[in-house]
Amino acid sequence: MSEFTVLNPATEQPVTTVAQPDAEETDAAIARAVAAQRDWRAVTPGDRAGLLRRFAAAVDAHIGELADLEVAGSGHPLGQATWEAGHVRDVLLYYSAAPERLIGKQIPVPGGLNVTFHEPVGVVGLIVPWNFPMPIFSWGMAPALASGNTVVAKPAELTPLTAIRIAELALEAGLPEGVLQVLPGKGSVVGQRLVDHPQVRKIVFTGSTEVGSQVMAGCARHIKRVTLELGGKSANIVFADCDLERAAATAPYAVFDNAGQDCCARSRILVQRSVLDRFMELLEPAVKNVAVGDPAAPGTEMGPLISAAHRRHVASYVPDDAPVAFRGSAPDGPGFWFPPTVLAPVGAADPAYTEEVFGPVVTVTPFEDEADAVTIANDTPYGLSGSIWTSDVGRAIRVSRAVETGTLSVNSHSSVRYWTPFGGFKQSGLGRELGPDAPEAFTETKNVFIATD
Repeated sequence: MSEFTVLNPATEQPVTTVAQPDAEETDAAIARAVAAQRDWRAVTPGDRAGLLRRFAAAVDAHIGELADLEVAGSGHPLGQATWEAGHVRDVLLYYSAAPERLIGKQIPVPGGLNVTFHEPVGVVGLIVPWNFPMPIFSWGMAPALASGNTVVAKPAELTPLTAIRIAELALEAGLPEGVLQVLPGKGSVVGQRLVDHPQVRKIVFTGSTEVGSQVMAGCARHIKRVTLELGGKSANIVFADCDLERAAATAPYAVFDNAGQDCCARSRILVQRSVLDRFMELLEPAVKNVAVGDPAAPGTEMGPLISAAHRRHVASYVPDDAPVAFRGSAPDGPGFWFPPTVLAPVGAADPAYTEEVFGPVVTVTPFEDEADAVTIANDTPYGLSGSIWTSDVGRAIRVSRAVETGTLSVNSHSSVRYWTPFGGFKQSGLGRELGPDAPEAFTETKNVFIATD
């Protein structure tokens, strides 16, 4: 077993050291999950629901502790981290209703009775990214447990602390041993073993499109069920007839939230040419007013990037000759800081315009009319999220239907609500998470015919 030192990205100082299991220890965890699942699926729906509610209550009682862990280990601003811990509680509460609602069908057939059942797939492997360690962990974990599956989760190597603590809270709440396990190891070891192990029946992966395609190929070798939530290059489309002041004031938070380390980031702002100059005048103070600083300080809106390596990656999209329209501020000294940056004008082949930067960098591009806006928005291999700003209801509906993306907001920037489906088109992913139907994604439909003649 190796060890990994978690660094505070705001100070570059060590937080703690975490033991990392090897492939043999991963196999042992999977074996425990297989054994535990036989009993977990037999727990009555009402009792399973009650345990999930107790789990949610345990999380609720430790929101401050979980938030502090995320501030230290991930650099998330305290307000954001507190919201994220509460989100885990809310997701657990939402799916605690699912065990008693996994209802099959009675289908009319000749000669008998035909019914369907939703049977749990078995052991589910969750591979969680570093950008939102708590929320994304809960999106797969809660509906999988509600459906009678056991879960082996691999948090990102850089950010394992909150997942480890949440798994401890599950045990304290009364979930049986082996039902929820967290293995804070390397992707090449633990993650790969979850993909390759024949007794892991489903993988839920959130991460880059490049790695997601490798996960999908690995799952294909075992005909293993898989849900993928991958990259994005989403458009924030601003029409001339919208509330321009509001569109400009909110645009920075649609891309600089979590320091831009968000696959839903609206990192391409498309603005109707007739209002481009006015929009830029309004956008500049909004960008410069984003409060970047100590994540533990009240009022901080944006913290650091996750690591020195990632900061170098983001900086590569803003070379010395980059068309920087304006920048916000960032602290000097220790920490993996990068200022909010707006690039304009950019070319159609500019990497910052075509590739997922995954940092606080946004491009601004003009468009002529509705058809042009849709063409530009769809000119990407991704299709995860996006926003449309207009006062014309008909246009809002037309453009919403025409843009090839999984989650859109009109006159807002909301992407993820746990009670609605979330997922991407094209290379942004496969399948859907969240919403009322998510538990069914962790089940197999069984059809049973009973002859009556």
